[in-house]
Amino acid sequence: MASISSLGIGSGLDLNGLLDQLESAERQQLAPIVRQQKSYQAEISAFGKLEGALSQFQEAAKMLSESSLFKGVTSEVSGSALTAAAGPEAVPGSYRVEVEQLAQASSRATLGVADKEAQLGSGQIAFSFGNGETLSVDIAEGESSLEDIRDAINAKNGGVQASLVNDGSSYRLALSSRETGTDAAISNVAFGGIGLTMDASAGTEAKDAALKVNGITITSQNNQVEGAIQGVTLNLEEAGADATATLNIKRDDAGIEKAITGFVDAYNGLQSNIAKLTRFDAKSGTAGELLGNSTLRNVESRLRNAMGSGAPGEFGSLADIGISLKLDGSLKLDKEKLGQVVAEQPAALKTFFAGEGNDETDSVKGGFAGNIDKALGLILEDDGLLDNATSGLETRIEGLSERYARTEKSIDATISRYRSQFSQLDGMIASMNSTTNYLTQQFDNMNAQLGRK
Repeated sequence: MASISSLGIGSGLDLNGLLDQLESAERQQLAPIVRQQKSYQAEISAFGKLEGALSQFQEAAKMLSESSLFKGVTSEVSGSALTAAAGPEAVPGSYRVEVEQLAQASSRATLGVADKEAQLGSGQIAFSFGNGETLSVDIAEGESSLEDIRDAINAKNGGVQASLVNDGSSYRLALSSRETGTDAAISNVAFGGIGLTMDASAGTEAKDAALKVNGITITSQNNQVEGAIQGVTLNLEEAGADATATLNIKRDDAGIEKAITGFVDAYNGLQSNIAKLTRFDAKSGTAGELLGNSTLRNVESRLRNAMGSGAPGEFGSLADIGISLKLDGSLKLDKEKLGQVVAEQPAALKTFFAGEGNDETDSVKGGFAGNIDKALGLILEDDGLLDNATSGLETRIEGLSERYARTEKSIDATISRYRSQFSQLDGMIASMNSTTNYLTQQFDNMNAQLGRK
């Protein structure tokens, strides 16, 4: 029997079309698997959105759990004599600052040399400074030009910076102290064996900064004055009879209110995110990706417990500082009440959010915000609620992928079997048609012969 290379040629039947229909019907077995995969992937994406909202809320809570937030200050300077930067240790108050003199670096210069490349002899240059420290620079034979000496001094990276100056008739070695103030002043330079001489009339003297803070005289080696006012760094800009400024240090109430507002906004954003993930539209029948999800219910339960937890101090709940819970589960902030609490009861507010303790830089356990941060940490940490839920979904997706591959392999085997059977059927019908045609031809011949007789 001759083989049929294309189904239906031998039989005249649309076996290819029939095989396609059978294959389409068989592949319907894959549709539920694909739908389940997409459902799990949608859940993973939804958990990602939930994690993002929870992380933002945790960051807002963590900020309020740091006691340093409630000690933050701001500084305002009137006048151009200085600028100021206040740290957390600064004490609120007003200060009058008079800048009498700016700190200045010392400079010295040598007498002129006609040729800056001429060799000046080997030896050792010895520097002495105002604080008693010294610096030695060795100059080798053949490397003693003015340029070589400059480079050798600078290579030491000590208290002196060297450069060359052309005064119009000769070259001079100019020396300046790297820092301002009398401690860094270049008090003496000795050129041992080197043909250079200092010019006693050239250069500038080192000066310390001099200022008064509320009438108290203060000196500083440089123009960045630290410690004159507790927790404040003063950057001196101008000096003289008119170089006065008023510095006001105030508690950063606006920063505290901003942090609390950020906490409320982050919580409301989280609740809005949860509402979208658990929504149900009765008209369209569509539902959120996490509607009825047990992990999300667990997250909501932990959040409720954390938000309802007590805190030390005179404030018992968020309502005491102007934050109330609305019927839809979101928070409402009374800015006027909060502003009054921040202004009048900062210590109690710090205790409520950050807890009690002496730690001034890190989170203090026991406060309301610290409890929120801890609860969210257990949800968001590795092997936490969300991580375990996502891992479980990823494992299910992998299992479905394996099931998809097995089912697809089974379908391919079934279609291959159908194709083989159809091919045999096509050949059989083709053979039967050939036999029929032969017999019909023979009968026709016989009838023709009988008709002639």
